[in-house]
Amino acid sequence: MSTTFLAEQPAITSEPGNPLERARQWLERAFARQLAILDGQSGETLAAAPEEPEVEAALSLELCRAVARQGHAEFVAEEDPLITLAIPLEQRDGARLVAVGTFLTRAVDGPESLDRAARALGLCPEATAAWAAEQAPMPPEALLRLAESVVVQSRTALRIAELEDETAKLSDHLASTYEEISLLYRLTQNLRISASDEELGRVALEWLGEVVPARALAIELLPTGTDDESFEHEARNEPLLLASGEFPVEAEEFRRLVGHLKPEAANRPVVVNLPITRQDDWPCPQVRQVIAVPLAEGENLFGWLAALNHIDDEEFGTGEASLLASVAAILGIHSGNIELYRQQSELLAGVVRALTSAIDAKDPYTCGHSDRVARVAVRLAEEIGCDAEVLRTIYLSGLLHDIGKIGINDAVLRKPGKLSNEEYEHIKRHVEIGHKILRDLGRLDDVLPVILHHHESWDGGGYPHKLDGQRIPLCARIVAVADAFDAMGSDRPYRKGMPDEKIDNIFRSGAGQQWDPEVIGAFFRARDDVRRIANSDQDAVVVNLQHCR
Repeated sequence: MSTTFLAEQPAITSEPGNPLERARQWLERAFARQLAILDGQSGETLAAAPEEPEVEAALSLELCRAVARQGHAEFVAEEDPLITLAIPLEQRDGARLVAVGTFLTRAVDGPESLDRAARALGLCPEATAAWAAEQAPMPPEALLRLAESVVVQSRTALRIAELEDETAKLSDHLASTYEEISLLYRLTQNLRISASDEELGRVALEWLGEVVPARALAIELLPTGTDDESFEHEARNEPLLLASGEFPVEAEEFRRLVGHLKPEAANRPVVVNLPITRQDDWPCPQVRQVIAVPLAEGENLFGWLAALNHIDDEEFGTGEASLLASVAAILGIHSGNIELYRQQSELLAGVVRALTSAIDAKDPYTCGHSDRVARVAVRLAEEIGCDAEVLRTIYLSGLLHDIGKIGINDAVLRKPGKLSNEEYEHIKRHVEIGHKILRDLGRLDDVLPVILHHHESWDGGGYPHKLDGQRIPLCARIVAVADAFDAMGSDRPYRKGMPDEKIDNIFRSGAGQQWDPEVIGAFFRARDDVRRIANSDQDAVVVNLQHCR
């Protein structure tokens, strides 16, 4: 077997820290000298070792492949006292390196002792003698153990590097997952019926901008029906586009893009990247990458959510698509809940209108009384500083406060003269009748105390339960003043409405006796508005379940 020295060949240099350099460092620490490093498949010399013998190229290919395939160190040439050792070194890309070095296994007496071994291995005896004079002999068993320790070190380092890669990827994935879960949690915490789909959509776009690598995000909300101010959740009769970031198209062009993608037909995210967006039939050249997701709940479509143009001009993938799908599902469910709530509000508004019309039909001489009481009561409540929810309750309470009169005898209800004691006791029953009529309507639970107690008196002399002072519900105290004001100021068949001065005097004298003095104070502060409301014409009852004035 012929060999040559590598001293005449230039060494292949490597940057510190790369796999080849690390392998050379392990070998030098283990054997206190450099070894040649070959490619385990091609036999190509990747790093030469000066003044080290090299196995002949024709043989090195087979030797390298055999050692690399078997995966453990072997002696590939031996002629006492010389021995050639091959050491496999695994790499992260699946390739294998093989380190090769020739060693002296025992001390020699002189140059003549190496002549035969050098010639048998094809070495120059003089050069071999000079090389051997610089070497410390090592027994074959020690060489093999040392080589195996290098193999183990190589495999351990490879595994550590793989674990570091996996840890880095897992860390990135966990960070991304945490951001996504945090976003979805924050959205679910904002799922309030009182929050509009537009409000939640803007929040979603803001938070998605922190997570999704897109230059622009958009939500288009579809119309939900005809706009009717009598409903608590007003319907949207035009599409609404919400956009953030560098939005590259106008609203109409965005709608054409969505129409081209048809995400609602797929019922899942539609992801489009290059080269599809380079095709001639692509409708929006400004959009290079896009994810479009339908906002749907069941078979009801409420709009679309889209991410446009990757921030690094890369492709959108399944991660971004999955996140947008989750957000779209939340927004779709929220829109479905709002639409259902709007329909229920529409139904309730219809019920309230019907009941109010029934009161007017029962006593045509007081037609419009309930509506005026509702609007005056709201104005008084605003003056006191009540919040929107209380205003809603007061408005509905004003409309329905006399609903129990449906159960009162017509002759008593329409009697033009003074009522007898028996008739008065009969008509007093309307508060309990009204409470009974409405008590099974869950949406009107807050109204029931007003229906029952709006004829209680501040001094405890009212009915039906003779409550006094603060024991009377606030809303009932407010409606009581509004009811009394309209009753005193309205014309009846048996009398004309009282003049303003007389009404003012009655309220002043009754404050702290019949009526809550705080509400009477609010009446006088808002007296001009109250009289304007009482004198305004209202053709039909407008049941705005937020409040109406």
